[in-house]
Amino acid sequence: GIVLKTLIRKPKKPNSANRKCVKVRLSNGREVVAYVPGEGHNLQEHNMVLVRGGRCQDLIGVKHKIVRGKFDCAPVLKSSK
Repeated sequence: GIVLKTLIRKPKKPNSANRKCVKVRLSNGREVVAYVPGEGHNLQEHNMVLVRGGRCQDLIGVKHKIVRGKFDCAPVLKSSK
């Protein structure tokens, strides 16, 4: 799908965070909100992403996830230890 805009969502209680999400227009014309897993991402408007199913348990109305390392979404950077 095509990224329409990036969002920051708050999870429901008892969790507390700022979860990174994106609004995506799928190839079938649907617009969905998808969660971006991992730390940090490079997504901007008009980027191409691959969306998979599977809801984010603590985010309301987020029923899809982005596949990292496919199309314009970079894989999660390895942490230097």
